[in-house]
Amino acid sequence: MSSTPRYGGTLRLVGPGGVDHIDTASAYYATSAQILRALSRQLFAYPASADLSDPAASFTPAADLATEIPTLDNGGISADLRTYTIRLREGVRWNSSPPREVTAHDVVRGLKRLPNPVAGAGALHYFTSTIVGFREYCEAYRAAFEGREATPAAMAEFQDSHDVEGMTAADDKTVVFRLIRPANDFPNILATGFTTPAPAEYDAYVPDSPEFRRNTLSCAPYRLTEYGDRGLKIVMERNPEWRAETDPIRNQYVERIDITVGNEPVPVTQEKMDRGEIDLAWSYTAVSWARPKAGQDAAPRSYPGFALNPYLVFNLRSPNQGGAMGNLTVRKAIAHAVDKVAIGEILDVLDAPNTPLRSVIPVGSIGHRDFDPYPTPDDRGDRSKARRLLVEAGYGDGLTLIAAVREIGVHLKVMESVAADLAEIGISLEWRKYTQAEYYGSALSDPEAGRRGDWDIAEPGFTPDWFGNNGRVIVQPLFQTNDVRGTTNYGGYSSEIVDGLIEQALQEPDPAKAEELWHQVDVEVMKDLPIVPILNFAAMTSRYHGRRVRNAVHVPQIEFFDMTNLWLDPPED
Repeated sequence: MSSTPRYGGTLRLVGPGGVDHIDTASAYYATSAQILRALSRQLFAYPASADLSDPAASFTPAADLATEIPTLDNGGISADLRTYTIRLREGVRWNSSPPREVTAHDVVRGLKRLPNPVAGAGALHYFTSTIVGFREYCEAYRAAFEGREATPAAMAEFQDSHDVEGMTAADDKTVVFRLIRPANDFPNILATGFTTPAPAEYDAYVPDSPEFRRNTLSCAPYRLTEYGDRGLKIVMERNPEWRAETDPIRNQYVERIDITVGNEPVPVTQEKMDRGEIDLAWSYTAVSWARPKAGQDAAPRSYPGFALNPYLVFNLRSPNQGGAMGNLTVRKAIAHAVDKVAIGEILDVLDAPNTPLRSVIPVGSIGHRDFDPYPTPDDRGDRSKARRLLVEAGYGDGLTLIAAVREIGVHLKVMESVAADLAEIGISLEWRKYTQAEYYGSALSDPEAGRRGDWDIAEPGFTPDWFGNNGRVIVQPLFQTNDVRGTTNYGGYSSEIVDGLIEQALQEPDPAKAEELWHQVDVEVMKDLPIVPILNFAAMTSRYHGRRVRNAVHVPQIEFFDMTNLWLDPPED
């Protein structure tokens, strides 16, 4: 097989689900990251790799828009470790009219858009707990739009007239960050999609609106040329303004990337790949990890760690059934009812390692300990005890909960298993179905939907944003108080104890003491039980692909192949 790259052709993807957002201010879902790898760039990024089994190697950020990773030796980090000075590459251009270079002002603008009241960032705490003045800026942004329409002009005016004390564009090519305290994971934070620069044109649009999506600009290898009905058709083509010499992370081998969203059965998609009708599976599907047939080229079976996937989250804001989800004893009843092994068996079809998870921090992340505050025999559930707890909670006559469910086969099966377990103790589930995009993009991440009681219980998953030095990456996005639109603290959990422990852990310079504090966060969260952890699930990487796909390497922080670094042989369909 030739290792010489081939140029041209259309990369064809088909599969279920869609993106939660296109706007990088709010995009926080692996499927979105799959295409945003091709459409956007960040200060730092993770190079593609064929083997993710070494987290330290896979999750060491490399310079992307930046000219280099700042260090003490190169002067990029101050002696007190609290100031980062980052220089941008020359020659990186937007596909604007006319084309122009990406500047430090674009980087600052991108970050100042994160707390917007329409479609905000799910991991806002990464920034508010790290950059001087960012918390105050976010609070002022929220206050400015309480009871006020968030028009594009009003949001742009706020962003232009309010500064973040610890974030400045020193000149067109230099960004300076001042930190609240030293943070040795700051380069990892700056490698998240939230640090994507934003051109001035974005001030004219409501964040992530249809108008925004039609007018998305790119400084990466590809540009968005079609975003069809609710994202059911997505087309990207080469960005003529991209230059290989300015991008050490990505390439531009294929001419066009064509994505079709559909809910056909997994075997049908696999057969299409075998016949050469499509090249890759799109979004979340068993095809990605199915065992390849004899002679089928496939990427190594490697993964950097484990995800909290799936878990049950309770809408603690819900008024339904007398506020049943706010009743800790009801939540304990559900925790004792669930057969985690059965759910693992359902997900065995994905051919990825999984084990029952008994606390919120999964194996491989800082703070994980093997403890079990709600044990059941062999993790199969204890419905007798669960029933007693439900009666104790005052729901002996049973109750009906609204379950937010994704319209994807494996997720439907998982919720069917949960529903069967809960039916045995007197809880019935009324299903409310969503597409993958709706599920993460609006249903769960909108606190107002939670307060309306649009849902009571759901089954999401969460993969850490990075592995290695990652103490904050589970507990900050999922459990630190964050009741604004775009949140990934879906159920509205808030605990002064947990928030305080997170702050202590972030301030602790001793790694061993910090690890103990992260574990204490896990313990406290499990006392309150805002979620039921179900599985340690391998942060899986795609394996199965069509026969003409070459150089099938992975983007470390998402589950999929890197579309910017593979090529087609032959390029013709």
